[in-house]
Amino acid sequence: MPDPFSDTASARLVAEAVAGDNAAPMSVGELSQRLKRMVEGEFGHVRLRGEISGWKRAASGHAYLTLKDADAVIDGVIWRGAAAALPFQPQDGIEVIATGKLTIYPGRSKYQIVIERMELAGEGALMALFEKLKARLASEGLFAAERKKPLPYMPRTIGVITSPTGAVIRDILHRLADRFPSHVLVWPVKVQGEGAALEVARAIRGFDALAPGGAVPRPDLLIVARGGGSIEDLWAFNEEPVVRAIADCTIPVISAVGHETDTSLADFAADLRAPTPTAAAEFAVPVLADVRHTVSTLALRTERCARRYHERAGEKLAALVRVLPRRDALLGPQRQKADDLGARLDRALERRVAAARTRLDRDAGALRPAMLVQRLAAARQRIEGLSRHLDLVHPNRPLEKGYAWVEARGTHKVVGTAAEARGAQAVTLHFRDGAVDARVERPGAKSYAGPASDQPSLL
Repeated sequence: MPDPFSDTASARLVAEAVAGDNAAPMSVGELSQRLKRMVEGEFGHVRLRGEISGWKRAASGHAYLTLKDADAVIDGVIWRGAAAALPFQPQDGIEVIATGKLTIYPGRSKYQIVIERMELAGEGALMALFEKLKARLASEGLFAAERKKPLPYMPRTIGVITSPTGAVIRDILHRLADRFPSHVLVWPVKVQGEGAALEVARAIRGFDALAPGGAVPRPDLLIVARGGGSIEDLWAFNEEPVVRAIADCTIPVISAVGHETDTSLADFAADLRAPTPTAAAEFAVPVLADVRHTVSTLALRTERCARRYHERAGEKLAALVRVLPRRDALLGPQRQKADDLGARLDRALERRVAAARTRLDRDAGALRPAMLVQRLAAARQRIEGLSRHLDLVHPNRPLEKGYAWVEARGTHKVVGTAAEARGAQAVTLHFRDGAVDARVERPGAKSYAGPASDQPSLL
């Protein structure tokens, strides 16, 4: 009989009930559920202090992380609603205090803490978070000097982003009214607490989205302001959404958060940091009295410059007049030359008139009546001789003696030889009293013995 206490007694191929063993085997899931209920019942509310490691946010909005210290590590999860309500942006290496309950995730048989609230573990952790976020944003160039935009000298519209009920807005409006009354648009926001950073960021982007010339005037300058407080009170102005909104804004931004000794990441991203909200109003606009004095001074300087220029021009003109020659000395030769040319013109006109009179007298003598009659008679005789000659050489003159001239029919071309007549075949004979059409036949051709015709034939 085998020894029931030996090692080989438990090495069986198929599980069988063993005498004295009254515990039925449980499933892994049953064990996990029992452990889960036990852990959650024992540790339903815990607060853990540790350093964040492996922080990540899933697409679902849930966040996963690990809390660790020098001795141990525990996984943590923050469901979407609690993650959205966190007052800061968690980062690796930040020491926090997490409040929640322990549970077991059966899928991995690991215990973890479901975090309902998470806070920074003192100001040291807060400053560490501040420095980490500052270094990361600086590496992206959000604080670079070349990104800074110059402030307008005399803004027409100023946008102020702050709490509408605090002393900050009253100080800014009072200082602007004293220095240089301007059109001010106030975008009321929460300046601390949950949701403050998102409100400030939306206000900055809202002002920047205004179109020029719209119903609401687009500000020429923005002031982001808040009164003094602890680092926790000012933390909304260290949040990444606010810093990125200021860096992306195309309108120049003055950051006036806290007192002179307070520094926020909004100050690094802004185009100008003011130590106080009142100082921001002073930086935003000039002093109206100073502007008026400057304008008056420039007007007087302009007037003096114009008067001095006029006086110097007069002095220079007077000096030039003194060195110029006298008018008679300048115009004397021209006057003498004009008189000489006038006299020459008179003599030339007299010569032209005398020559014209002589020519007129000569031509008038040639126009006497007897001379004209004699010239007309000679011209008539010449014309009559030409007329007789033309009559003798007229082509119709030989026709009166019984001759005729031949024309190629339809061409108005005179036929002068028999070869031309044979080539034309059809001709027209012109007589004194009219024309007759004729047909040309070759010599030796038999003529048609038909009826008598009034058309002659040439053989």
